[in-house]
Amino acid sequence: MKTLEQLETDFKEAMKAKNESALSTIRMARTAIKNKQIDAMGKELTEEDVQAVLRTMIKQYKDALQDFERAGRIDLADKQRLEIELLEKYLPPAMSEEQIEAIIREAITESGITQIKDMGKAMGLAMKKIGGGADGVQVRELLKKLLS
Repeated sequence: MKTLEQLETDFKEAMKAKNESALSTIRMARTAIKNKQIDAMGKELTEEDVQAVLRTMIKQYKDALQDFERAGRIDLADKQRLEIELLEKYLPPAMSEEQIEAIIREAITESGITQIKDMGKAMGLAMKKIGGGADGVQVRELLKKLLS
């Protein structure tokens, strides 16, 4: 089942179960996806487009989570964790660190870089191959480690 279809099914189930937190999170995801479709001038979004929207939301939620934790707002941090957890189930499983490292090594070889200052070339190649299988921050850190 496609991600968008799964969101619609889960939205209906959350409504029936009166699960307000799931309902709110799924509603925001549906709205973000609809806005992306409007930005694309009504073209049908691909599965990758939908997952990219969800990844963006998760990244924003993780940033907010850090802010809530720094501010000592445990109640909001817990709510944010639940929302992140809910959205992550719509994405494919993340790649293992070993898989990511293998792709990065391949990208370093293909780009022919040897210094950290040139890592943008390898980063671009690696992110194309990884797609949505890993967070860009994680890829950048591994790349820095391998170039050091």
